[in-house]
Amino acid sequence: MSTPSVVRVLILLAAILAMPSLSTSRAEAALATDFGPELAAAQPANGFVGKLSVAPLHASEGANVTVSGDALPANQEFDLVWRTVKGSWKAASGEYHGRDYAPIGYRIAHVKTDAAGKFAASFIVPDDFGFQHDIVLQQGTKLFTQAGFNLDMTMKVTPENGPPGTPITFDIKGIGFRELENSWMLVYDNNFTGWISSVSTHGSAHFTIPATGPVGTHVLQLIHGEFTFPYMNPQQNPVPDRPRFKTNFIVTRGEAVLPPPVEAQTQKSVRTLAKPGALVRHQLSPASDVRSRSAARASRRARVISCNGRRSPAIVSSPAAGKSVRTRSPKRKPMRAASLPSNSRCLTISAARTLSSSRMAARKRPAAFGSKPLRCRSACRRCMPATC
Repeated sequence: MSTPSVVRVLILLAAILAMPSLSTSRAEAALATDFGPELAAAQPANGFVGKLSVAPLHASEGANVTVSGDALPANQEFDLVWRTVKGSWKAASGEYHGRDYAPIGYRIAHVKTDAAGKFAASFIVPDDFGFQHDIVLQQGTKLFTQAGFNLDMTMKVTPENGPPGTPITFDIKGIGFRELENSWMLVYDNNFTGWISSVSTHGSAHFTIPATGPVGTHVLQLIHGEFTFPYMNPQQNPVPDRPRFKTNFIVTRGEAVLPPPVEAQTQKSVRTLAKPGALVRHQLSPASDVRSRSAARASRRARVISCNGRRSPAIVSSPAAGKSVRTRSPKRKPMRAASLPSNSRCLTISAARTLSSSRMAARKRPAAFGSKPLRCRSACRRCMPATC
């Protein structure tokens, strides 16, 4: 074998041996919460300091990214932070008020600059919400500088063919959280199939649909839209550079893949409304619990009933003794009968009210509950509605 041939063989062999190393640039992506501890958002003071560079500027989850800093204070420690959001649904008490995304940051790495004010670090792009993210260099609550990184959205569909009924699995990563980036629809042969949700799953969606239609090629599209309407004209849109995904599924001849039995598809336990007339126990919130206890204490307070200017005894509950104690109301100046309405000589006042407020209530408030006036029962000397 000639020397040039040997050289070509060695070059080819080296290329083959180097091919597995190309796959090491991607790794199994973890959630952003696995980066490190959550850090409070920092703000710049007197402008930005230094420069932050990210390479590459965009990539999908699992890619390796290098971050380098320059023109920073020498020999100082900093936190490299990945800024993202935590998604949740604003739904309570049977009412839906949309989606909520709370800003949050996780520490990528703890770095230290050299004598020239430089540093370098690397990280794996997390499995997180897609599109624009900020990579921040901060020291405590002071932000020094930051750079942008775009997390690319991806869609993986398996399998590529099968008989009717074949489960088609979708694995979508990098769905955004901002407006015009967070509502994606699946279109099967130009028909709306479903809306994809990733609010509480950090931008990831995993679902399965059955293959339908006659034997042949069928088109699957992932398109952004709103209110279950896919937007088919992205060129004339505020965000014309959003990705569009399109793939084919081939329905082949063969025995159809049937779904599981009905018994295996139904829910094991279904929550329903209580039957009419049934007692329902509600879990009170701490604030409601406090209010209920306050109302219970207020209901145990004694009421002083003044009838024709005379005071009657009050019944006061004594929790310590576990029984009721008959006491006398505080000594007050008796009210004159002339100050009461002519059609009623009885007035019920709370023990906590003052005499002046009672007189004001007597002048302003009608002496009737509904349409029936108050009457004074001489037997018990209490003012009670006639309906009691």
